[in-house]
Amino acid sequence: MAEETQVVNDAPVESVEKKEEAVEKKEETAETPKAETGDDSTTAVTADGKEQVTIFHNKDNFSVKHPLMNKWTLWFTKPPSGKGENNWADSLKEVVTFDSVEEFWGIYNNITKTSELAQKSDYHLFKAGIRPEWEDVQNKHGGKWAFQFKKTSPCPIDQIWLHVMLAAIGETLEPEGEGEVMGVVVNVRKGMFRVGLWTRTVGGAIRGTNGGKSRTADEGKAVLAEIGKRFKDVLGLPKEELVEFTGHTEAAHHGSTRAKARFTV
Repeated sequence: MAEETQVVNDAPVESVEKKEEAVEKKEETAETPKAETGDDSTTAVTADGKEQVTIFHNKDNFSVKHPLMNKWTLWFTKPPSGKGENNWADSLKEVVTFDSVEEFWGIYNNITKTSELAQKSDYHLFKAGIRPEWEDVQNKHGGKWAFQFKKTSPCPIDQIWLHVMLAAIGETLEPEGEGEVMGVVVNVRKGMFRVGLWTRTVGGAIRGTNGGKSRTADEGKAVLAEIGKRFKDVLGLPKEELVEFTGHTEAAHHGSTRAKARFTV
């Protein structure tokens, strides 16, 4: 089930009422349908007592939901108003949390396209529970891959951003089980769009604890490089274009656009 927060007037959602109607319609659809095949599928029960089925319960029923591996939250950064509102936390708005393919498309089809956003706006799509901030405990030791698309040349940014989001929620941006990808972001700036992918680490060694996965520093760099290559492929970039990786620590000290890149692919 999607966990919707109250969307402020500044968030780029075209119609809150339409979204609420869509969610209600989804909930009706999610109630256990009678499968024509006669299959007695096991059902899940939601917090409000309603029965819900997913594609894993009944693969022959096409009205059930297709769950994602993780819950994701869409965030929006509105442009500064010019009235003293320069605080990042005040500009960052949580829009909605979702955990199924159907909910993603319902949200995507009801928000403003990236190409239509005002300058200094951002969309962030992060795993639920992670704020798109350097200071977040799950981000502070990490970094990001990023590439800038100039507005002077034709740039299908809406298609690019959609492909990046689908790759993120589809868990195809990293080798299975690594848990490096925290989220993806698109920034609308003067003369360009910047698309980024945030990672949990900067490719260092990880000591296995409580049965967790460990890796050497070389293995960490290899994982990070693989993520960068996959990200570059999703962006549809030619071989000669370079995607850069910078750590959040360096970005915080020198500025996100002036920090020296640790890696390129």
